[in-house]
Amino acid sequence: MKNLFYTITLIIGTLLIFSCQNQTKTMDAKDIFTGRAGEIELVVLDPGHFHASLLQKFPQEQVNDTVFVYAPEGDELKQYLTSIEGYSQRMANPTNWDEIVYSGKDYLERMIQERRGNVVVLAGNNSKKTAYIFKAINSGYNVLSDKPMAIDKKGFQTLEAAYDSARNHDVYLYDVMTERYEIINTLTRVLVHNKEVFGELQEGTPGEPAIVMESVHHYFKEVSGNVLVRPAWFYDVEQQGEGLVDVATHLVDLINWQCFPDEVIDYRTDVNITSAKHWPTQLTLADFSRSTRLDSFPAFLQKYLRNNVLEVFGNGTVHYQIKGKNASVTALWNYEAPEGGGDAYSALIKGTKASVEIVQNKEENYIKQLYIEKEETTDRSQFETALNKAVAELQKNYPYLTVVQRSENRYQIIVPVESRKGHEDYFGMVAKNYFGFLTNRNMPAWEISNTLTKYYITTTALEMAKKSL
Repeated sequence: MKNLFYTITLIIGTLLIFSCQNQTKTMDAKDIFTGRAGEIELVVLDPGHFHASLLQKFPQEQVNDTVFVYAPEGDELKQYLTSIEGYSQRMANPTNWDEIVYSGKDYLERMIQERRGNVVVLAGNNSKKTAYIFKAINSGYNVLSDKPMAIDKKGFQTLEAAYDSARNHDVYLYDVMTERYEIINTLTRVLVHNKEVFGELQEGTPGEPAIVMESVHHYFKEVSGNVLVRPAWFYDVEQQGEGLVDVATHLVDLINWQCFPDEVIDYRTDVNITSAKHWPTQLTLADFSRSTRLDSFPAFLQKYLRNNVLEVFGNGTVHYQIKGKNASVTALWNYEAPEGGGDAYSALIKGTKASVEIVQNKEENYIKQLYIEKEETTDRSQFETALNKAVAELQKNYPYLTVVQRSENRYQIIVPVESRKGHEDYFGMVAKNYFGFLTNRNMPAWEISNTLTKYYITTTALEMAKKSL
């Protein structure tokens, strides 16, 4: 009887050990990051957007020169590889990428099966992206994804499941939010949380929100001095996503990041969407051909044609409340920028002592500028003392900053253009920050909760806008 007891105990113990081993992620040596050179091994999956190559524009010591690429054959893969080759051929700061490419039809299955590399980079067709994220995470990869990570409600639910899986697999999923690294946006975040200058964030109303952001993009544009050739699917909102779930992603992220820094935002309790609408940008066949180099509309775009004019729902506005504060976000897509212009952005954040405003328009030569406007009831002397003190503190990190009074209550924080980084530089900065999370295992909880909140807002707004038509 005693021997039977020991035998049963041994069996149960063995089963428990086996069970625990199965519930614990097996950590491969390549999955452990210490900051050493070359330990980040990139896997580029189906690079259908030029942002995929921008993440490799500048070399980083921690990133291995060998990059594994899994993608279907086609122009998008060719354009990506051409961009990478251009980086290696340039005279200044050339890269040395060794691209190992697999382009069979089973590219996704092969990536999962081979399990080469440890960080998957995603930038391409948005209708596929959320499924790519989920499958890569479930296979034990870390994922660095271009926005948007979800373009509809079903995608949002899959994204939630992907974050749950990431936690279980002890891997990190991260959204490429480049606008956080633009200096005007960075300074805005600091000023909004200077209570002596800004005061408290106003509550606003749905009709007059306390936070207003608008972004204008253009279908025909140049990148790195070359005309950007858009894939035809870019004009299919079921593949690219509408403006409300694409460009608006950056704006909602900025509201979270600038107005509620380091705060966990729960979309279930902290957000109330009050209204949303959307409308199309119209493109002729000549416009479409100039942008895509195609001489006809493909079959999948026929459903968007009205009198042989393509209607793309790139424009949208959403009004919502977040932690009791009223906000509005607008995304606009025009065909081509005015002469001398480009993508444009504006923002207004209202405080009880002053408002912070970002302006980028013709009057500013389409250069983003930062203003602070004092409230009428705010004491001028105290305000100017506080503002000068804030600028002096900022000058410790940004010595080139100055402040100039433009009118009775309006002041400008001047950031010389020559001291600013460019849009393409931000991608490397995002990647470096993400790699730091991988090494230190310290991605903050708010990054996950606020990302989910962001995509809840955008995808719910899209549903609401469609119902309002």
